[in-house]
Amino acid sequence: MRRIVLGASLFFTALSLPALAQDHPEIGQRQGQFNLIVHNFAVLGGMAQGRVDYDATLAQTAADNLFHITRHDQSRLWPEGTDAQSVDSTRALPAIWENLDDFVSKFADLQMAAENVQTVAGDGLDALRPAVGALGGACQACHQTYRAEAG
Repeated sequence: MRRIVLGASLFFTALSLPALAQDHPEIGQRQGQFNLIVHNFAVLGGMAQGRVDYDATLAQTAADNLFHITRHDQSRLWPEGTDAQSVDSTRALPAIWENLDDFVSKFADLQMAAENVQTVAGDGLDALRPAVGALGGACQACHQTYRAEAG
C-alpha cells in the first residue's frame, strides 16, 4: 500500500512540475494592479466623456486611488521571462526588457499623469477632462510599444 501511495505521489508531483515551472505570480500581481487602474480610470473616463454624471467626491476618490496604485513598487513585477513569448497568460511584449529604460520612463509618465489628475479631480469637469485625456495618452503610449494586441 505504501508503494502505491508513494508511486501516486511521485506521479502527480511529476505531472505538476511543468505547471510549477510556468507559474509566475508576478504576472497575476501586475495584472491585478492594472485592473485596479482600469477600474478607477473608468470612473474618470466616464465622467470626462459625459457617460457618467460628474461627482467631485467620486472623481477625487478614483484619482487618489490611481495616484497610489501607480506609486506601487514595480521592481518585482517584471522579471525577465514573463513576456507573452515565454508565458501564455500575459500580453507583455519582450520589448519591455529590451528597452527597459524607455518602459520605466513611460511608467513615470503614467505616474505624473495620475498625479495631475489627482490635483484637479475635484475642481470640476472642465479641469478633469484634459487631465484624464493626458492620463489616457500615457496609458496608450506604453500599450502601443509594450503590450500585444488581445486575441
